[in-house]
Order: sequence, then C-alpha cells, then structure tokens
Amino acid sequence: MNIVNNPDARVAVFAGSFDPYTIGHDDIARRALRLFDRLVIVVAVNPEKHYMFPTEERVAAIRELYKDDPRVSVVVNDGMTVDIAVKVGAQFQVRGVRSTIDFEYERVEADYNRNLGNLETVLLYARPQFSSVSSTAYRQLVYFHKEAEAQRLLPTINTQHPLTPNTHHL
Repeated sequence: MNIVNNPDARVAVFAGSFDPYTIGHDDIARRALRLFDRLVIVVAVNPEKHYMFPTEERVAAIRELYKDDPRVSVVVNDGMTVDIAVKVGAQFQVRGVRSTIDFEYERVEADYNRNLGNLETVLLYARPQFSSVSSTAYRQLVYFHKEAEAQRLLPTINTQHPLTPNTHHL
C-alpha cells in the first residue's frame, strides 16, 4: 500500500510561522521523515503577527524544497495546531529544540496539545551547527544589510540557489 494513503501511517505535523523556513527547519523535517511515514508542514498564520514574507511565498518556498518527496505536504493553518493535526490525521507533532529555553516552552505546549487532542509531541534537538539558526536571526541579518550571511541560513535547492521566498523583500 502507498504510504501517503495508508490509514495506518505514522503522520506528524511540523508547525511554525517559518518566516522564513531555515536550514534548521529543513534539518528537523528531514530527520522527522526517518521517524514518520508522512510529514505535514503547517505554515501557521497569526493575524496579530507581522511577517516579512507573505504566507503564499512561505508555502511556495517550502513546497519547492520538498516537491520530489510525496511523503511531505504543506498546508496553511490559522487555528490551533491540535485542530489541524486532527484534520490531517496526525497523531504526532514534531518540534525542534535548540536550548533549555526552547525545551521549557515546548514542554508546556506538549501538555496542552496532549490534553486538548491527544497529540503527542516529539522533540528533536538541533544539531550543534544549527543551534543558533533561527528565522529571527535571518530577519535581523537582512535588516542590517547582511544579505550574504542571511542567505546561509536558508536551505538550497542546489548549491547555487538558496531557497528564498521572493527575494524582493531583501
């Protein structure tokens, strides 16, 4: 049976604003694919938050990165992660952790998600080379006109082309 359509498949969601989607996010997603049959990357939208990249560009960039892997899908969600997890049939949520601060935050969120929808959280610790990579760091580098350094935080489709949502925002 095809893994993508298997009702017994282990499905996980990986949610975040991904503004932008970094090499750290990509590493967590690719490592999660070794644990789960399907991964649904959820681009979260919060109307109270200001984003550098429009939702459509963030989604398109992530889809481009995984276009050849049928186990990965990308969706937009403006609600709670636990609700989209139920909608896509996920029993697990993957989260990346870079520090003890991330861990404490994720521990509380894991309790909420387990209580609200029986969604189990799986924490994947950032590899040391990605422990300081973040979307915030990218945006700060761009703000201070350090575009070359910022580009190093983004995944590449090949060695010459960083996967940047529409680069006119730089």
